[in-house]
Amino acid sequence: MVKRELYLKRISSLIDKDIIKIIVGVRRCGKSYMFNLIIDELLERGINRENIILINFESAKYRNVSNPRELDLLVDDLTKGIDGKLYMFFDEIQNVDGWERSINSFRIDYDCDIYLTGSNSKLLSGELATHLAGRYMEIKMYPFSFKEYLDYKKIPPNKDAFTDYLIYGGFPFLLSLENETDKIEYLNDIFNSIFLKDIIERYNIRDAGLLTRIVDFILDNTGKIVSSKSISDYLRTKEKIKVSPKTIYNYLDYLTNACLLYKVQREDLEGKKILSINEKYYCVDQGFNQIRIGRNQVNNSRIMENIVYFELLRRGYEITIGCIKNYEIDFVCKKMGEKIYVQVTRQLTHEDTIEREFRPLLLVNDNYPKYVISTDDFNMSQDGIKHMNILDFLLDDEI
Repeated sequence: MVKRELYLKRISSLIDKDIIKIIVGVRRCGKSYMFNLIIDELLERGINRENIILINFESAKYRNVSNPRELDLLVDDLTKGIDGKLYMFFDEIQNVDGWERSINSFRIDYDCDIYLTGSNSKLLSGELATHLAGRYMEIKMYPFSFKEYLDYKKIPPNKDAFTDYLIYGGFPFLLSLENETDKIEYLNDIFNSIFLKDIIERYNIRDAGLLTRIVDFILDNTGKIVSSKSISDYLRTKEKIKVSPKTIYNYLDYLTNACLLYKVQREDLEGKKILSINEKYYCVDQGFNQIRIGRNQVNNSRIMENIVYFELLRRGYEITIGCIKNYEIDFVCKKMGEKIYVQVTRQLTHEDTIEREFRPLLLVNDNYPKYVISTDDFNMSQDGIKHMNILDFLLDDEI
């Protein structure tokens, strides 16, 4: 099994700190497994098993717990008679309405260390979140990186492995499946679960068909600039469906809340400001592109861009799309006062492709590192811009 050191190291350093640890990410990306890893570490540190309370709100056992009062009673019952510090783990906490009240009271009333997971990117954006302001640390989790994929498979990096990762993605359990049909069925199962539980039921959506069309449009336009209006215009002209940009905006918001899609805004690099219209969306796992659109291998330039985007997120970067003059830079990445620029393309086989990828970076008048990433094995670095093979980039933790 993969210990997911990227996340475990960060969480381990927070054990016994007076701060609530919250792991947020799409369903089945490994949040529950991370709880098991943390519990194993607690046991290694000598914590008694009875002092560890684990509640999974996806379990039928706790289905009746839906509000703070019921949660308070449950925890009171589970902790009765236990001596010493408590370690409380609440899996998929968003299933309890008003959970913030209970969690805050546990922090005050018990000698405890609290860990939460949730499948909603705005888990702490409501009014009740004020109860926890300044008292929590959020850790964002994603499906396996390519490096984790290789660790799980116990194989060296190679093109066949990357092709498999590019097509089917990095959901942890999927990597144990060998049959293509099983992989597709599993991806469909995850997708439908997110769709039903985290979007349709949570937001009481009546027109699931419209939501499906919007998702498919976004996935078919990975790496392209879109807007609510452009989607509305497409649906009206191509599919004869009339829907307002406002409705589409709301649906896109629900999809990002569910950690299924991630929105990236554009940045004017000369004016140094974020642009308020038009953005790009990337899907949390490229396997969903495969089951919904089915062209990952053929269209691998944009899927590569998707993969690189999430690798940059894993490394802690804040990301925008760079706009300079009439050119675009795929990713402008900022972290702790530093910055890098990244372009992603399939191959640098033609002069016009080389011009398209390098030219925007040459226009940027600063000395921060600039990269062009492709599948090419030969080195096309020039004018201070580093060209990297995508496998090298994905395995280089120093960038």
